[in-house]
Amino acid sequence: MPNVPTHRPRRNRKSQVIRDMVQETHLATHDFIYPIFITEGQNQQIEIKSMPGIHRFSADRVIDEIGRCVELGIKSFAPFPQVNEALKDRLARESANMDGLYLKTVADIKRQFPDVVLMTDVAMDPYSSDGHDGIVDAESGEILNDASLEVLGQMALAQARAGADIIGPSDMMDGRVAWIRDVLDSNGFSGVSIMSYTAKYASAFYGPFRDALDSAPKKGDKKSYQMNPANRREALRELALDEQEGADMVMIKPALSYLDVIREVRDNTQLPVTAYNVSGEYAMVKAAAQQGWLDGEKTMMEVLTSIKRAGADAILTYFAKEAAEVLRRG
Repeated sequence: MPNVPTHRPRRNRKSQVIRDMVQETHLATHDFIYPIFITEGQNQQIEIKSMPGIHRFSADRVIDEIGRCVELGIKSFAPFPQVNEALKDRLARESANMDGLYLKTVADIKRQFPDVVLMTDVAMDPYSSDGHDGIVDAESGEILNDASLEVLGQMALAQARAGADIIGPSDMMDGRVAWIRDVLDSNGFSGVSIMSYTAKYASAFYGPFRDALDSAPKKGDKKSYQMNPANRREALRELALDEQEGADMVMIKPALSYLDVIREVRDNTQLPVTAYNVSGEYAMVKAAAQQGWLDGEKTMMEVLTSIKRAGADAILTYFAKEAAEVLRRG
């Protein structure tokens, strides 16, 4: 008789019921944070060409979109503004304008949907005439770290006043978590959380997002403050600093090409870990599906499962609505 295997892992795969019973990683709609783009005007819903199925919404239409998402069970959102070029300056003053597009829309969303969670973005680039996340020195072109903290702190405070539940510093300036925590606490917002972009890489996967917001740098790149894609240990240094400075949650961005970093961070912190399934990762799947090269729905769910399996507790993803619909169907 031939020597047959004693151990047969296939026994745990022999039926759908057994496969479901022993499944290790489970996605749920409450895992998702839905990034959503806001633009000026009325009755606007403009599809972003590089992100099929994703739109910029005027303030009135974004309320309708959030209502549709809530019906699907999505309760967490990350709004991003497309700011009129005429309102941009090198100090990003529009970012703290309580009567401006972004803060008024955040306040309106919280008024109409008080139970949803809003995570707001703290970085200068949507409001900056230079397109960078910090103040650019006019002579040297250097991104001024410490001078930028004051702007970021005031931006975070304005967002808290508008009703933000979670502040998301995405700027990668050194010391910004401690600075923002102090500003929030000193002004009576100790209950507002900070989800730090702990490891935000200088990635090629951000292109469609910059199309959506018209926020690309006017000169240079972001490599002096965003992380080198070749580095993993550096993420743990950033993690230790964010924990020390008072972050409530930490994030890795992008997600799909950085699953090893998600796992490394997950294994080295007790804080909740989030990951940003960014615009370029979304666009790749959509483009391949449109060409018939991939099954878009199955690929989407596999991508999201891989991010969760790597250790993410929550996922910022443009797939949130579609994935919620799939999960609802069972």
